[in-house]
Amino acid sequence: MLQLDRLRSLGLRSFGLGTGATIAAAALLALAATGAAFAQAERYELDALDRWKKVADVTPGSEEAQLLAARRALVDGEPARAQKLANAFLERYPLSRYRADALLVRGDSKRGSDEYEALFDYEEVCRRYAGSEVFVPALEREYEIATLYAKGLRRRFFGTFRIVDTSEDAQELLIRVQERLPGSDLGERACMTLSDYYFDRREMLMAAESYRIFIENYPRSPQVSKARLRLIYAYLAGFRGPEYDASGLLEARAKLRSLQAMQPGLAQQIGAESILVRIEESEAAKFLATASWYLEVDDPISAELFIRRLVQRHPRSIATIEALRIVPTFLAKLPKTILDDAPDYHALRKALLGIDWDAMPADP
Repeated sequence: MLQLDRLRSLGLRSFGLGTGATIAAAALLALAATGAAFAQAERYELDALDRWKKVADVTPGSEEAQLLAARRALVDGEPARAQKLANAFLERYPLSRYRADALLVRGDSKRGSDEYEALFDYEEVCRRYAGSEVFVPALEREYEIATLYAKGLRRRFFGTFRIVDTSEDAQELLIRVQERLPGSDLGERACMTLSDYYFDRREMLMAAESYRIFIENYPRSPQVSKARLRLIYAYLAGFRGPEYDASGLLEARAKLRSLQAMQPGLAQQIGAESILVRIEESEAAKFLATASWYLEVDDPISAELFIRRLVQRHPRSIATIEALRIVPTFLAKLPKTILDDAPDYHALRKALLGIDWDAMPADP
């Protein structure tokens, strides 16, 4: 239940971020040196119009120049070389201000061969350099890997075959994204991906909680209608029968009525009225099952109490008809004080079943 507790903690947060953090485009071009000792490397960045713009010259041999060389190797399709350059940079400059950038480059270089190993570098960026420009890109990469794991991708077993289950990793990563970037577009996508993951795996308790959190935290999302419907379906699917807890039915009924008030067109489209009838019948069956259990343990007073609630709350249900068939079998065992307050079972039986109390005995 640890994941459920963490989900609920997400639902209690107050998201005050107006916009997501901006992602600065990193320089990916480094001109090759011509052999001159003081030749200059050039650094480029994307401007507001998405055009490359030269912003500065970088001295060869400097920390930034070495980092740019690693980036360039990655862009040129040489991940092994990029990883080697990033490793050398991190060993040589453990306290460099570009350490977070180097970790991202090294993670990207590992990702093609072993995405799980890349996660260690992305995690270090997210944990230690939350204020850096590469924090959001690292978090986006974690989300992309989590999505692959949620779709069934397995981890490599010590670098060999993909046989290691990644379901726990997927859940953990998707929750971390929401915790680290609340209120953002990325957090919204992570929340919906996690909710769908639980729903597809038929973990309806977790799915219902996750969709509830999505509706609470992202009420203006284009996917909020989907979340409302999935929440109702999760509550309904979570009801396992009259012998089990029926709280999910009550939640589903409340959400359906709320949907009818907020989005009547959508409610009509999914057949909300017929679903409500189904819920009423299921709730009535729950009362009848409870009454039957009390009869089995020879407690007619408690059995009558639940049948009384049944005929009062669901007078036209199938369960009420069945309950009225068995009422005569135990009514004589009840004290007079109970019978004085009980409904007129004689009249109800005759009205609903068309059976006169004295003319026909109760069914066995």
